[in-house]
Amino acid sequence: MTEKEMIQKNIEEFSRLQDYMLVSEKNSPAYKLMKIRYADLKAILTSAGINLTDIDRIKE
Repeated sequence: MTEKEMIQKNIEEFSRLQDYMLVSEKNSPAYKLMKIRYADLKAILTSAGINLTDIDRIKE
């Protein structure tokens, strides 16, 4: 898998995860687990030089 493909995969996962988070209760166990993955993906994408300003809908 190329770096471009990996970045695309992570952006798609980040977007999908945010959709799930937006419809979940913030104090649920599932949301808490999603928030951990959300932070992981933010770190991965930021380190790849991706500007999350426009694609981050959660803003936590």
